Amino acid sequence: MVRISTAEWKGGLKGKGSMTVGKKVFTGEYSFSSRFESGKGTNPEELIGAAHAGCFSMALALALEGAGFKPESIRTTARVSVEKVGEGFKITAIDLETEGRVPGIGEATFAEKAEIAKKNCPVSVALAGGPEIRLTSRLATAKAA
Repeated sequence: MVRISTAEWKGGLKGKGSMTVGKKVFTGEYSFSSRFESGKGTNPEELIGAAHAGCFSMALALALEGAGFKPESIRTTARVSVEKVGEGFKITAIDLETEGRVPGIGEATFAEKAEIAKKNCPVSVALAGGPEIRLTSRLATAKAA
């Protein structure tokens, strides 16, 4: 299977562009300002973060199911750090923070399965050897009846 996304950039460094995910499932505008400042629009690093959070959440669900647990929900936030390194910019770290609502599991087992998911999700594997990928995991507290 092959997944396709596209980007088009118009102008020089301070130009503007758009990125399309899949068959126009998402289209976002991006610019120098949205990437390196706090301007309106998205940027490639946010899309990497979204891909990593989505991939990791599914991998964690798989690891939990494989261990006999039935997750109700897994919510993951990915914080992608971009820093100036030498003459250019580099993604230096990705911090994944995940919270799961998983009946019958303890914190230690949940953390163990989260580490397995971090190691094995395809996006983590693709990024291996690149930025440091750090993980914080926790179980959600049960809702009061």
